[in-house]
Amino acid sequence: MKKWLNNNKLYLFGAVLGAIGGYIYWQQVGCISGTCAITSKPLNSTLYGALMGSLLLGLFKKEEKSNSVHS
Repeated sequence: MKKWLNNNKLYLFGAVLGAIGGYIYWQQVGCISGTCAITSKPLNSTLYGALMGSLLLGLFKKEEKSNSVHS
């Protein structure tokens, strides 16, 4: 478990930051009419922010190089 956490810490950190950002976006901007799919509910906005944050910070993860030769 500890190895998995170390390998995916950027994804997890991005998810936490994105979730906080998504919730703040819902709280400050939101959707008054309730017809917006993402910003109408705080759960939707928070989950979407977590997904976007993890994808964004996941771009900066360095992949390990392998020495195997593909033919």
